[in-house]
Amino acid sequence: MNDIIDTAGMILAAYDYAEYDKRLKVLTADVGKVTVFARGVRRQNSRFMGMTDMFSFGDFRLFAGKSAYNLSGVEISNYFEEIRHDMEKMCFASYFADLADYSVHENMEGRDMLLLLYRSLQALDTDSIDNRLVRAVYELRTVMANGVYPGLPPGHIMPGTANALGHIEAAQIRDLFSFKVKDEVMEELCGIADEYRKRYLQGSFKSLDVMSELGYTDIGAGIG
Repeated sequence: MNDIIDTAGMILAAYDYAEYDKRLKVLTADVGKVTVFARGVRRQNSRFMGMTDMFSFGDFRLFAGKSAYNLSGVEISNYFEEIRHDMEKMCFASYFADLADYSVHENMEGRDMLLLLYRSLQALDTDSIDNRLVRAVYELRTVMANGVYPGLPPGHIMPGTANALGHIEAAQIRDLFSFKVKDEVMEELCGIADEYRKRYLQGSFKSLDVMSELGYTDIGAGIG
């Protein structure tokens, strides 16, 4: 791999490491999901202080080491601070980060998943968009990104649900959340999204357990 990589990215997770360092999990556009060490970032005089928190999005300059990257420079364009200070939104966003972590590996294309995660956090940060809809859209589009989307479910579904599924499959990422649905369609769509996630994404997501404990997993009726 190249010694220096400049890439757009978002921090999926951040852990204290050694006395003053952090170990980051970063979803990048160009080299997929990578481990990045931010040396000395926890010192009070660090130029990166405040730039290595979860969900921080921007341009990262990474220096390749033997088994991981080191943070050489970063310019953050969106910290998603309001999400990190709202428990419900934080739970949803952490779950989205887990699905991105599941879907992308090192040295694979990460741009589309990065854009999907970024746009979904923007939607989550918009009070006029229902968090349940953001979750359903994100789950369904993640199933599609993993190449395992089976299409419409068998049996009868409401026309509004079929239209919503068609939009989610065909829309550009920037336009994913440009629709609204009635309550009964929301319930059916959320149920289908949850069922498809269980059936086609085989990961174990601890963030879902936290959401369940806090009562944020009311997702509607399943298939059939």
